[in-house]
Amino acid sequence: MDRVDHFGRDLFVVLDREDRRPLRVQLEEQLRDGVRDGRLHAGTALPSTRALAAELDVARGVVVEAYGQLVAEGFLVARRGSATRVAKVAPAVGPPTAAPIARIPSVRFDLRPESAERGAFPRGPWLAAMRRALAAAPDADLGYGSWAGAPRLRSVLAAYLGRSRGVVAAADDIVVTAGITQAIALLAGLLRARGARRVLVEEPGFWQHRTILRRAGLELVPIEVDGGGLRTDALPAAAAALVTPAHQFPTGAVLAPERRAALLEWATAHDALVIEDDYDGEYRYDREPLGALQGLGAGRVAYLGSTSKTLAPALRLGWMALPGALAGAIADERGWADGGSPALDQLALASFIERGELDRHLRRMRLRYRRRRDRLVAALGEHVPDNEVGGAAAGLHVTVALAPEADVDAVLARASARGVGVFAAHHAGRPLLLVGYANIAEEAIEPAVRALAAAVRA
Repeated sequence: MDRVDHFGRDLFVVLDREDRRPLRVQLEEQLRDGVRDGRLHAGTALPSTRALAAELDVARGVVVEAYGQLVAEGFLVARRGSATRVAKVAPAVGPPTAAPIARIPSVRFDLRPESAERGAFPRGPWLAAMRRALAAAPDADLGYGSWAGAPRLRSVLAAYLGRSRGVVAAADDIVVTAGITQAIALLAGLLRARGARRVLVEEPGFWQHRTILRRAGLELVPIEVDGGGLRTDALPAAAAALVTPAHQFPTGAVLAPERRAALLEWATAHDALVIEDDYDGEYRYDREPLGALQGLGAGRVAYLGSTSKTLAPALRLGWMALPGALAGAIADERGWADGGSPALDQLALASFIERGELDRHLRRMRLRYRRRRDRLVAALGEHVPDNEVGGAAAGLHVTVALAPEADVDAVLARASARGVGVFAAHHAGRPLLLVGYANIAEEAIEPAVRALAAAVRA
């Protein structure tokens, strides 16, 4: 006799007709185990007894009795007129779970320089771009696609970056990523695989990018940053240098023209790669537009950009403009890592840029951010007059240099107690507050700065 099992698709339940135990017992056991091991989460609605009985090809009474038994045991909850649901039951002891994901605490005054204004995301134009992408995408575009990214987006990015940032790149030089974090990880892994050992980094610099480089097995060589950006007067030999020339993080310094030339000369002399994180490159207020470093030395520079500061980090879309010899290798690394970015999102971004929506959005946001920046700098000058404010010419944050003896951790704690979210760093022996203005309303800046000033003075 052939064995016939019946499978409940909604609950991953399989009833074995050759098992001597009653079907009701088998169903109870599998549902009970699903609740205990956490597969069936508290509050999950179960199929109706009629629907599950039909799927399992059993009499409805089998399911009714199983549900009733599990309700009696406390594994399920049944209410008249409502679906039977999974009860809150402590899971069975199993392997340790991962640490919970850290959530950014909410604050009354958000002065953290983390992202573009989240509430300003252009939902309507982006939704229209998504619809256009879905409607126009040929069937072939719904396959796995190129590991380097959707050809249309790469072509659009090459033109856009050339126009807006002075990047010299063809579509074949572009690799789409899930953001700058992934871009740095891919470059770090490839460098290490090719025998690289040392990478120059800015001091101070972004801790997360340093962690990525270290995790790849690379040795970091910190190079001092001053008012002109990375100091290039005595750069040691290394395989690469990671820099933020448009708006250095965290100091806000802009890499001086003579230092740009010196950095490229160093890269040529040492056969090294310059990794350019175009941090805040789109936001300029008090100076002429400054193009990307890559435009001066495309053969030596890997240019990195993303939508995190222009649209939203949630899009998880970024790009690299790479020297031709690297583009293919990095595309392979990207493909083996995760198979590439979602094609429809890429096509939506291509449409969004082509139709001028990104340009329009950036024009609106530059005006809005400049007004906030001006109001913030004025408030800091009034309420924190003894502390130097820097990095205001571009980007989405300014720095406030505290006294060398200031306990910055205590300042942050006091600010948090007053409802102010703010970040800190150290530079040249002095603690810095990094005061962002992207996610705070203009009218809230004055009370926010007063609260921050009280935290500094306390």
